[in-house]
Amino acid sequence: MTREGLLRRAVTISLFTWRRAGPDDVLDDPDRKGWWGDSVPSVAGDKIGSRLWLLRRRKLVPDTLKDAKAYAEEALAWLIDDQVVTAVTVTVERQGNDRMNLLVVLTEENGETLELAFANTWSLINAV
Repeated sequence: MTREGLLRRAVTISLFTWRRAGPDDVLDDPDRKGWWGDSVPSVAGDKIGSRLWLLRRRKLVPDTLKDAKAYAEEALAWLIDDQVVTAVTVTVERQGNDRMNLLVVLTEENGETLELAFANTWSLINAV
């Protein structure tokens, strides 16, 4: 598999695997979700996935877009921490009343960039 393919897979897993909700996250039921492997990480504090799933019952308003950006950046921070890339830029865009798109731009050490577009992320989060 090419480096681009590996990066695309890593970003997809990071964004769309459910990270366990934090103690301050507002939930509509007691299930904090999350991957069981985060209970015994090989590196202390290491977590997989994102909290984008927390947005599933919210309305698509500016605060939701702001939180989506923050959750995506949090989920992808490991790429910088582990020196896989030098920068991660996340752009969140609302399109119409029921569509949210994510654009992730990864900057590699040599200055090259890789753009990964996730169209209609809102339907992925809401499983529709």
